[in-house]
Amino acid sequence: MSKRVLCLLFTGFEEIEALTPVDLLRRAGAEVVIASLTSELLVTGRSNVTVRADATLADVVGQPFDLLLLPGGPGVKAVRADGRAATLAQQFVTAGRTVAAICAAPSVLADAGLLAERRYTAHFSLNEELPMAMAGERVVEDGPIITSRGAGTALDFGLALVRHLFDDARAAEVSRAVMA
Repeated sequence: MSKRVLCLLFTGFEEIEALTPVDLLRRAGAEVVIASLTSELLVTGRSNVTVRADATLADVVGQPFDLLLLPGGPGVKAVRADGRAATLAQQFVTAGRTVAAICAAPSVLADAGLLAERRYTAHFSLNEELPMAMAGERVVEDGPIITSRGAGTALDFGLALVRHLFDDARAAEVSRAVMA
């Protein structure tokens, strides 16, 4: 059975943090559904790159997924105010599934109460809000939570997600293919 990943997109998402892991996961054989948090399928990121989502979140809520992927970017502020991503993250963890967040997105996990007593990392701009973030780590895995620092660690993050969903051999295969 194929592994299924739900990646949320929102206005102001960080393109590298979303598309790099999506690409690596798809190369590994995962089915990745990119869902827009808005009612529109076209979503524009922080660097003015517009991506066409596969569906809206409303279209896929309730479908089975193995992993929830939350990219960062300046749009995370609005995602936090909206609250749906935090609720979804709580539901994933409660159901024993994995949540992955990069850059500013670990703040969504904090809002959901998922970082207490866990090891994690995040973008340095969150140091005051998330003082326990492991600033020196590129990717941190702790139970059902996988976090990463930012755009510069997106390749490491994506390969960690491949390793988590599949195995070391699949991650090594994808890494070789992209010459990581």
